[in-house]
Amino acid sequence: MSSIKQQVDNLDKQFAEIHKISCDFIANLPAELLYTRPAEASFHDTCGEQILRCGAVIEQSFGGLTANLWDDPFEWTLPETLNTRAKVLEYLSEVEDLRSRAFLAFKDDADLSKEIMTPAGGQQILAFLLDTLKRARHHQQRAFKVFEALTTDH
Repeated sequence: MSSIKQQVDNLDKQFAEIHKISCDFIANLPAELLYTRPAEASFHDTCGEQILRCGAVIEQSFGGLTANLWDDPFEWTLPETLNTRAKVLEYLSEVEDLRSRAFLAFKDDADLSKEIMTPAGGQQILAFLLDTLKRARHHQQRAFKVFEALTTDH
């Protein structure tokens, strides 16, 4: 009898879509806009910084799940380190590799109901992954809003 992996497959697709959208966005972003701050005071970050935060949220979550490494990847995702679109895309690819490998460990949907210990305490894997998706999407959407602010005449 085969195991049911509908939820696992759905989550896998959602994370893969975030990766694809982020990569497409960075690949098509004019290089000079990667770390340009909008003049609007309501924006404190750049497109590149927000996409890096999107990747970092995923990296931190899956680094925690796979190796119990819950460190914020802030230090190695600085604009000074990842200062070109190619370097940002390379980082996003590394994050996607980590995430893809982690999903191989989910044998069926029942795995999503298991509890894990995070720095914030015990949490069900499904809730943890849904929260990770929400936070990653938030940063991705912020990147799009920054781009819009940079390219729209006010």
